Amino acid sequence: MYLLKSLDSGPIDIVGDIHGEIDALEALLERLGYRSNGSHPDNRRLVFIGDLVDRGPDSPGVVKRVRELVENHDAQFILGNHELNLLVNDIKDGSGWFFDERFERDCENYAPFARTPESERESLRAFLSEQPVALYRNDIRIVHAAWTTNAINAISQLPLGTLVENYFEWEEQTRRQADAEGIYEHYLEAKEKWADRLEDESNPPPFLDAIAEYEAMQQTFNPLKVLTSGVEKRSEEAFFAGHRWRYSDRINWWMNYSDNIPVVIGHYWRLLEKQEASRTPRYTRLFSNIPPLAWHGKRHNVFCIDYSVGARWRDRKANQPIETSRFRLAALRWPENRVVFDNGFEAFTK
Repeated sequence: MYLLKSLDSGPIDIVGDIHGEIDALEALLERLGYRSNGSHPDNRRLVFIGDLVDRGPDSPGVVKRVRELVENHDAQFILGNHELNLLVNDIKDGSGWFFDERFERDCENYAPFARTPESERESLRAFLSEQPVALYRNDIRIVHAAWTTNAINAISQLPLGTLVENYFEWEEQTRRQADAEGIYEHYLEAKEKWADRLEDESNPPPFLDAIAEYEAMQQTFNPLKVLTSGVEKRSEEAFFAGHRWRYSDRINWWMNYSDNIPVVIGHYWRLLEKQEASRTPRYTRLFSNIPPLAWHGKRHNVFCIDYSVGARWRDRKANQPIETSRFRLAALRWPENRVVFDNGFEAFTK
């Protein structure tokens, strides 16, 4: 089997990014009609679109639940960028549930949260390392962030279990290209010089050209980054997101997707209800002109099922009741084209 894997036949429920929100996951599974053992009376199956972990109160619990479903053949699961980060030891915001180096800093925003005991970490890594990056069949394609021909072709014949070695091979190719262009040395210098301020929202560093150029190169040259983090370009100005200053920005790759087969993605943070611009997370702005339940793209056949439950930590930090949260977990029922949310709201897509 390969990193590009065939999708099981029959009706499916495609679950968006969960980010450790175990209560939202259990509520959604109940709304969808799944039994506690993961089976469904109508023989439906679950597909998890990635980003099971980080920032939420119980990332280990979410992985355990999904792992049970996958190993019982009641679900399929593809990797998102947050699982990729874990596998390649790219220690980022929200990963203190797994990485000791991140624990104290993450407590500022996300505590309390469950942690994975050191004795269980290799088993968790082993499970993640054997999962595909994209799923396909004749009527639907599923990937975490972006389905591009070049990236899919690059991973289509790579065996399961080889993700990490191939990731680092592509990263080395990117590094060599950046080195040849005189970018890489300046990138390392900037990262070291401005390390303390890159995660300080109140004290931004100047616009760091070398970081902007190198991060944009990574998102172009590494197919695994394209598939799990999307297509990006150098931003016109620095912006603070994911608790760090960023210099490359997401773009709506779906406006260049011209195939007939629909694609379902997560990753991009859309909201069910329109919000004032001041309350809208930056990444949701790709959907500012797209209705909350609409397919989008050049052929109107790409659908994002990430309704931003990964930002629910903001509600807890502000002591806001979860019941009224604007950040939700959802699943797309296929082929019915109906979206079901963890709070019980349901609607057909448009």
